[in-house]
Amino acid sequence: MRCPFCGSQDSQVKDSRPAEDGGAIRRRRICPDCNGRFTTFERVQLRDLMVVKKSGRRVPFEREKLARSVHTAMRKRPVDPERAERMISGIIRQLESSGETDVPSELVGRLVMDALRQLDDVAYVRFASVYRDFREAKDFASVIEELKSDPIAASDDDRA
Repeated sequence: MRCPFCGSQDSQVKDSRPAEDGGAIRRRRICPDCNGRFTTFERVQLRDLMVVKKSGRRVPFEREKLARSVHTAMRKRPVDPERAERMISGIIRQLESSGETDVPSELVGRLVMDALRQLDDVAYVRFASVYRDFREAKDFASVIEELKSDPIAASDDDRA
């Protein structure tokens, strides 16, 4: 691993343990050239995933892009960040374990919608407004009605 301070390639691992989200390994490193200390996080990647857009274009799957969209939907919501990270890791595990390297963008969106629905109603509606491309206020109303009619999603007891 390259040292971020001097650029040396010979950093040494001094400590290694699971990260808080459980999906990564946290490694404390030291550079023998400049004595700089830094932390890296390593994740297991089962396969390289490609997202197939509606247009047919294929782009590499980016965990950071998924995390950004989820965190945007959950902005200023009382959701533990660790639960959000577990949710993101779970979605990625589902995609990787499907056996397919090409995953439709619609599948990614559906998995996020399902997970957010169980985690936080407001985040679910926010994400749905972008994913389903809401054009009018009645689009919001219809999603809220869906939430009201589903006793599992409407129950706060399941998310506490």
